[in-house]
Amino acid sequence: MRAAVLYAAAGSLLLTTLAAAPAGGAPGMPGGAPGVPAGVPGAAEARGTAIAAARAKGGGIRFGACPAEQEAPAGMQCGTVSVPLDYAHPSGRHIKLTVSRMRATHKDPRNSKRKVPRQGALVYNPGGPGASSMNFPMIGVVPEWKRIAAAYDLIGYAPRGVDRSAPLSCEDPKHFFKAPSQAPTHPTEAYKRQRITRAKAYARGCAERSGSKLRFYTSLNNARDLDVLRAALGESRLTFMGASYGTYIGALYGTLFPSHLRRMVLDSAVDPAPDRIWYRDNLDQSAAFEDRWTDFREWVARHDDVYGLGVTAARVQRSYDTASARLAAKAAGGKVGPGQLQNAFLTAGYYDDFWPSRAAALSAYLKGDAKPLIRLAEPSPETAAEAENGTAVYTAVECNDVPWPTDWAVWDRDNTRLARVAPFETWDNAFMNLPCAYWPAPRQRPLDVRTGPGELPPVLILAAERDAATPYAGALEMNRRLAGSVLVTERDAGTHGIGGGPNKCVNAHLDAYLLEGRLPARHASCAPHPEPRPAAPAEPDVPAGRTDRGTLRDSLKGKDS
Repeated sequence: MRAAVLYAAAGSLLLTTLAAAPAGGAPGMPGGAPGVPAGVPGAAEARGTAIAAARAKGGGIRFGACPAEQEAPAGMQCGTVSVPLDYAHPSGRHIKLTVSRMRATHKDPRNSKRKVPRQGALVYNPGGPGASSMNFPMIGVVPEWKRIAAAYDLIGYAPRGVDRSAPLSCEDPKHFFKAPSQAPTHPTEAYKRQRITRAKAYARGCAERSGSKLRFYTSLNNARDLDVLRAALGESRLTFMGASYGTYIGALYGTLFPSHLRRMVLDSAVDPAPDRIWYRDNLDQSAAFEDRWTDFREWVARHDDVYGLGVTAARVQRSYDTASARLAAKAAGGKVGPGQLQNAFLTAGYYDDFWPSRAAALSAYLKGDAKPLIRLAEPSPETAAEAENGTAVYTAVECNDVPWPTDWAVWDRDNTRLARVAPFETWDNAFMNLPCAYWPAPRQRPLDVRTGPGELPPVLILAAERDAATPYAGALEMNRRLAGSVLVTERDAGTHGIGGGPNKCVNAHLDAYLLEGRLPARHASCAPHPEPRPAAPAEPDVPAGRTDRGTLRDSLKGKDS
């Protein structure tokens, strides 16, 4: 689904960056090992993956200096790994995925005299679809990650389609940010027709700019790429951490390649049930965002002495609606309209770190100072190419993965009903995904993620109880489907992506698992991390358009969909 945050010190982000002919696996078909009988759906892809992995193991990755624009710290290295565009034809066209590495430090932060033995490579996927983890190795300098960085080479990569990894594009980046824009919670029929026209044009643009390769950007191929990366790194078994959509890649990997897995952390898990990927998952997400939006408004109301936006959640909503109406009449800075306002405040549903800056900007705007809101919400032309690329990958992967409803009446019915009780995000989310109704490439059938007792090493699942981006029910379903997995829950909290963040209890479980292979005997829970303290307006925590919403989703919404 959507990319998750990777926490850095003090809660700020180090990483910033979601027809029915099968093109891959079929429900219940593991197909990860050589020797799958010919004629079985996915058999050719399984054999192709084995061939590609064997080649990658022999060739390895030639790490060297990272590109200058990445501004990599000393010690960080970059390279590429070659993967088949189509795993059914492993000797056909290949694409190169960029990879980054920071070697294990061997330094125990608790005992300077102790040398920590290396445990291998830890590969991280931040989600999306469409997010890159090329900066992930930098996380090793953060206190919460130093013990893990001592034992593991930290490995980041740009998945297929992202950044330099055979990048996808669906429209000219110069036309990507459309601002100011509207964000109606109950759109008119005329507005709906306008968005249908745009969705059809966007889907056509993906086909025209990406050509025949478009169909091969899928979650199943992302999981196969992960196995080739494992082999190229010289790892007999993969140690993997995935967040948000990255948990779905991890779950697919565990189903396809159970014997190739060493340890796996799934942080903020997507509901992998085949009947929920992706249309129903997005409806569930919109419903969950309404609850989290209420959490934010209640927090603002408790600090009315600081913000003056209302002493109840309902009054805070009225303040927000007043601002939206004013922006509809006159955009702030010429670029910040209701759509940009909603985009900036959607981050409040993902990360409570951003509650103070959003509340302060809204307060200042209503008092006559638009500068804090403009700094938070104005699209940045410098990030347009990156945002357009991320949107293209997001759309291609989710649209290719599964059959979507192709009748607009279904979308209209489901989202009209949901918007009556969850107006904040529902239609905005629907319009973002609407190109999938008119998608020109073949659709796959989703793999039935499921493992039996003993088939997979124990997996650690992390989840916040009030997570809006990946609702908690998804973590419960993931736990049911991966036999032997253990769920750690942060109670009464809603931050999206909790591993390595401010919760010491969560981090203790993460460290125990990755460093010692130790899991709780049964499901564990942690008390919530403290709520943020109110603060006055300040510089934006992340550049506008760069996405502080989980590395990707803000930029996706920059296309006003």
